[in-house]
Amino acid sequence: MASPAAVILFDGVCNLCNGFVQFVINHDPAGRFQFTSLQSEAGRQLLAQHGIPAVIQPETVMLVENGRVYTHSTAALRVLRRLRGPWPLLYAGMLVPRLLRDWVYRFIARHRYQWFGRKESCWLPTPELKARFL
Repeated sequence: MASPAAVILFDGVCNLCNGFVQFVINHDPAGRFQFTSLQSEAGRQLLAQHGIPAVIQPETVMLVENGRVYTHSTAALRVLRRLRGPWPLLYAGMLVPRLLRDWVYRFIARHRYQWFGRKESCWLPTPELKARFL
């Protein structure tokens, strides 16, 4: 039996973040992950349930899995380890000290709009994918 779905919270106006969501969808045929943007009502409610204040300018992808919230590089690596293909091998990155992993993650996050651009509004899933979004 597949483990219960985990929820990925992402910056809905970030092109890099939207690309990450689409990448996960393409490599998660079992549908282990559900998605919601950090700007959405569902995203704000999920954050509140876990005692995390809503963020104006999100700097991280978040993963809610088994009642715990993971952020930054830990969230990304935990997602990758559950995907189909070679991607779980990247979970070995957990051996790198979190301070260093998160520094690299935050550096990319600080420049993501400059390097990858941003949308004026959140990406909307196709009707086929709508069930995977909160």
